[in-house]
Amino acid sequence: MPLDVEAQVYPWQQSIWDSLTQRFPKLGHGLLFYGKKGCGKEAFAQQFLAWVLCQNRHAMNKPCGECGSCLWLKADTHPNYVHISTDDDNKKQNAKIKIEKIRDLQPFVQQTGDGWRVILIEPAEALNIASSNALLKTLEEPGENILIILLADHYLKLPATIRSRLQHFAMDRITEQQASVYLSEHLPESGQTQQNLLMNLSNQMPLQAVELAQSAWLPLRQDFVQDWKKLVIDKNMPMQIATKWNKALSFTDFSRMFEYLLSDLICVKLNQNVKNIDISCEELAEQYSLEQLFNIYQDFQQSKQFLAQNVQANLVVDELCIKLMNL
Repeated sequence: MPLDVEAQVYPWQQSIWDSLTQRFPKLGHGLLFYGKKGCGKEAFAQQFLAWVLCQNRHAMNKPCGECGSCLWLKADTHPNYVHISTDDDNKKQNAKIKIEKIRDLQPFVQQTGDGWRVILIEPAEALNIASSNALLKTLEEPGENILIILLADHYLKLPATIRSRLQHFAMDRITEQQASVYLSEHLPESGQTQQNLLMNLSNQMPLQAVELAQSAWLPLRQDFVQDWKKLVIDKNMPMQIATKWNKALSFTDFSRMFEYLLSDLICVKLNQNVKNIDISCEELAEQYSLEQLFNIYQDFQQSKQFLAQNVQANLVVDELCIKLMNL
């Protein structure tokens, strides 16, 4: 399957699943599944489209996994399914879905034949003005037995003309109890405090929280805070500390850890709740003004952009450690 996810319906999505499967085929032809990263919308979409295409869907409330259609999907060779995304070689931030990909759908949309045909577009925010306008024509004149599914983190980033022609389904409406049960099942060794921390750091999305629990940077945050104090309080060893962290973590992991901690320092300044509830940030926050913290954040974001221009990541961390000294 083009999406590297296991098709399934999570407990917090069950009511939407029941509604869609009971109303099918009287659904309309355009569906938007949206929600924060880590809510499981990709898995839901894969399960639903597999069910729509399944030759035995009436016998049960899930795809059978054994018919010709289900086997085609598993092999990524289904003639009635098209997956549209950004180019594999253009996965960088803000990559767009090109108009040619939407125009190429026309023969698929207009063909006639047995069975349903499904188009999945993700991330829908990657549609630019031209590709959105092309998709609009397809949504207005879809043909028979066509289902077009869009996935989005932020549905308000879609043009209003597109949104108005879709049925919207929020995939991230998760109760505290649902999240707690899921984490207890998948992280049985974690206590309530650890679960609260993981949910804080994962935007209250349990799938993200489980992934986060395995991250390399999570157990190293306190160690980095101690080094950060050496930098700003003792004005000491910026290059040694930078070298240590360049070796300890990939730049992606280091960046996530640092940005969470930096945002907590800003929260302390603004008397807001911090996300790293197991770490004290007050002493560090005292070393900076709010303006300085925002400047550090802005400079770090600019430095990350330089990485796309082949600037070495270790140089970014070197420069950051010097800035954190607050000389």
